[in-house]
Amino acid sequence: MKILRNGNLVFAQVPRESYSPRMLKTRLIIVGLILAIVAGVGLFIALLMVRLPGTGAPPKIQNTATLLRQVETLSELVTVKYVLEKVVILEDIKWYGENRVLMVAHGIVKAGVNLKELKPEDMTVSDKKIVLKLPRAMITDVYLDEQKTRVVDRTTGLLRTFDKDLEQNARRQAVDDLRLAARYNGIYEDAEERARLQLSNLFRQLGYEVEFQKNK
Repeated sequence: MKILRNGNLVFAQVPRESYSPRMLKTRLIIVGLILAIVAGVGLFIALLMVRLPGTGAPPKIQNTATLLRQVETLSELVTVKYVLEKVVILEDIKWYGENRVLMVAHGIVKAGVNLKELKPEDMTVSDKKIVLKLPRAMITDVYLDEQKTRVVDRTTGLLRTFDKDLEQNARRQAVDDLRLAARYNGIYEDAEERARLQLSNLFRQLGYEVEFQKNK
């Protein structure tokens, strides 16, 4: 420090300020609090940036295997059921008489596309478009409704004995006839259309456009 004394310039030494232990501790606490506040603000900004749209991880792209697993869950939903009625006449004619059964068969025929048969090569995924080749539809079950199926007429020839197997044979024939009738009435086409509809809804929810290849 410079001091004028009697017209002369005199340099004086200023004593350094001394800090007591209590003051030093207080200052360290204040500095620590400031650093903690700064770190907290930085962490909050980082979390906010992560949650903002467009700043997080890119959307997950589902691969073919994942899509196939989701498709398999629809196997039970693509089943088509036909309820049919068929008159069956079964005769066993001999020269000494005939046995005859007339039955009204009420049956159920189910058909569907087995989506579990889909293979990775049956599905092509390009950006947001899927090209899919479905397995062929098939009849999965045919059976008679025993409560509604009835024998209308039974005839046993005078010289013939009662044929207990005739009615069972008539039932087996009825099942075959119902399967054939369902095919002629378009059950395969309906099952494939049902499968396409269900899969289109599924892929649309996942953000995909789907194109189906025709079976040759």
